[in-house]
Amino acid sequence: MSKSYLIKNARIVNEGSVVEGDVLIEAGRIAKIDSSIGPKSANVNVIDAEGKYLIPGIIDDQVHFREPGLTHKGDLHSESRAAVAGGITSFMEQPNTKPAATTVEELEKKYQRAAQVSLANYSFNMGASNDNLEELKKVSKRDVAAIKIFMGSSTGNMLVDQQKTLEGIFQLDHQLITHCEDEQTIRTNLEKAKQQYGEDIPMSMHPVIRSEEACYLSSSTAVELAKKYNSRLHVFHISTAKETELFTNKIPLAEKRITAEVCVHHLWFDDSQYESKGSHIKWNPAVKQASDREGLWKALLDGRLDVVATDHAPHTLEEKSNKYLNAPSGGPLVQHALPAMMERVHDGVWDIQTMVEKMCHNPAILFRMEDRGYIREGYHADLVLLEPNRPWKVSKDNILYKCQWSPFEGTVFKSKVTHTFVNGHLAFKEGNFDDSQLGERLLFNRD
Repeated sequence: MSKSYLIKNARIVNEGSVVEGDVLIEAGRIAKIDSSIGPKSANVNVIDAEGKYLIPGIIDDQVHFREPGLTHKGDLHSESRAAVAGGITSFMEQPNTKPAATTVEELEKKYQRAAQVSLANYSFNMGASNDNLEELKKVSKRDVAAIKIFMGSSTGNMLVDQQKTLEGIFQLDHQLITHCEDEQTIRTNLEKAKQQYGEDIPMSMHPVIRSEEACYLSSSTAVELAKKYNSRLHVFHISTAKETELFTNKIPLAEKRITAEVCVHHLWFDDSQYESKGSHIKWNPAVKQASDREGLWKALLDGRLDVVATDHAPHTLEEKSNKYLNAPSGGPLVQHALPAMMERVHDGVWDIQTMVEKMCHNPAILFRMEDRGYIREGYHADLVLLEPNRPWKVSKDNILYKCQWSPFEGTVFKSKVTHTFVNGHLAFKEGNFDDSQLGERLLFNRD
């Protein structure tokens, strides 16, 4: 039986406004929102949230939690806990595990495992390959977020590069997602770098190898295919200012069929930091120039980019300590994404209402999620209390990822997550977890 909670005196951030008020949680749902609510009985747990923001739980539409097969890097238990500590209450996990989720049978195994161990709500994307089109046609729209297509090699060796296969996939009646980098361009650039540097390629060459051209060629191809077949396409981790030209802000998100995501690391880092951060900021697509970062912010704020996500992709420090050619791309982010994006609220880059729109409301709209992403009566009580002025420093002793490192180590964040509710369950409070109730499989309202 779920406990009842009454959150008092919170600064409620929802649907473009910040209003002080109270929220009552009963039976896992938001029962009432009002300027002042009195407890109905002594069984209601009252939380005084004066001075804190109450926001909807963050919905992260792109994570790699590494289970099955890569659990030395991270797993569904460890990474979902880190996510909840960072205010992420729902995640969508990618198919490039071992084995890859390219059959409905393997996909369902991931759901079964999450039901046993995930503190956050979950969905797992089905992976496309060059030879599983018939299997993709079986994927449920009700309880599977999307079909993921790697249109550029990435962790997991799931490159889809046959034109006929791509044409078939883009005709599917499901939400499609792409990782877009042109493989041939990358191979050509890598060979040039090897000729110049041999085996000692500097990390700073990463955005030259995985270049703007490689990204744009692939992204523009995906957008063209989506327009040709009227597909629902969501392009992951846009990393260049040039790519933002492919997307529109002329219509509301709910009416868009082609959408785009930007990740925290592409909004935070730039290529000047490869010298100090090295492989810790090596991602695919690459962190690029400061001008790209500024272009991404511009497109995010004007509505061409719709969603902010993490692309959380942990690797061990030992793996990351290799030279360029052997250091894997990716890094852990779920615990620190919300505090990082709150820094930009403090800086005046955006306001907290827009942050909530891009990290909570918009993923719910885009994926047509059932009863999540907003603070509304009747919705699941996925809620986060955030103290805006409580500075803390990211260090080894407070990192929760299984890999035990963060690209933000040494950073002081001004804002801190104090409470996270998942389906009305107080899963995280002031550094402590309650695993007695786990997350739920996400559902989607689709025809």
